[in-house]
Amino acid sequence: MHNQSSLLQSPSSTTFEVLKHVQVYYEPGRYGGWPANHGIWRWGDEVLVGFQSGAYKEQAGHTIDWQQPIRKVFARSRDGGETWALEDTLPDALDNPVENAGVLLTPHAQAQPCPGGIDFTHPDFVMTFSHASFHVGPSRFWTSTDRGHTWAGPYRLPDMVTQGIGARTDYLVNRRADCTLFLTAAKQNGREGRPFCARTTDGGRTWRLVAWIGPEPQEGFVIMPASVRLPNGHMLVALRAQPDRTRSSIQAYRSGDDGLTWQQLPDPIPALAPSNPPAFIRLHDDRLCLAYGVRAAPYRMCARLSSDDGMTWGDELVLRDDGANGDMGYPRCVQRDDGVIVTVYYFNDAATGVERYIGATLWRAF
Repeated sequence: MHNQSSLLQSPSSTTFEVLKHVQVYYEPGRYGGWPANHGIWRWGDEVLVGFQSGAYKEQAGHTIDWQQPIRKVFARSRDGGETWALEDTLPDALDNPVENAGVLLTPHAQAQPCPGGIDFTHPDFVMTFSHASFHVGPSRFWTSTDRGHTWAGPYRLPDMVTQGIGARTDYLVNRRADCTLFLTAAKQNGREGRPFCARTTDGGRTWRLVAWIGPEPQEGFVIMPASVRLPNGHMLVALRAQPDRTRSSIQAYRSGDDGLTWQQLPDPIPALAPSNPPAFIRLHDDRLCLAYGVRAAPYRMCARLSSDDGMTWGDELVLRDDGANGDMGYPRCVQRDDGVIVTVYYFNDAATGVERYIGATLWRAF
């Protein structure tokens, strides 16, 4: 654990305070990664976050052994992100094909159609998604009405687009049986990827494509939407964008008609190379907070704030800059009732060892 409680100031005079860094999940010989794919939820001081855990393997890129079982797991805090405990409660949560006794197990093929009847407005409701391929799926989801202690599913997410869907967890609840998903599909050429929004109005039994978000990138990808709802009801999404080989950024789009059409806004992060996905929340004072990892030295976790619904953004707030390499980031955020922001991500620092772990930074923005 690393404690830090000094007031800091960005070049744009935004004052913020990093209270501490904590470990959410660390296990010798294991790799913890990618909270952005799996979801975060809060009920008062109780916080639940999803991520993946696999065997560590020294190699180029992600140092996870893709040939060993990789499971979708959770960590829960009951004190606002100060301390955490691992939970492995999700049924059929194997996230990669693994050979067992000569038989190739493909867990995503076991998902069943959702019967519907989901109450998205239940106070203890959570829903999490997973995909077999970044590009074409198949994708599946689970639901819970007891804060993730027990789960229903896995349910098959239908291919609403012919290219296939690599689903990650991001959704906005509209009404009891009505929910909007923000997803990524493969492009027409089968490569990753293009964002869109989809919707169910029958409690998850059927889903339909509502609209694509932005044009299809020609060479690169625009993926991993992170959504918020503004006070006026409009939807805002931030996107991990690498539309060609020379540019990488975080883009933003807004919809004022419940996702039917989307207007591009100025990029919150005009340049971010290598690319990393955003986490997006609306703070108690209605400012927007965007968190992201920087995979170039100095490897760091950062945030930016907007006071005008995403039209302009303040300077970079550096939450920590002690990363040992660029295999990090993929954040999720919540804000506690006392104003403290809990930003969860995966990370590696020289003091901990070679393994990737799930970390959290607790901080305030004034």
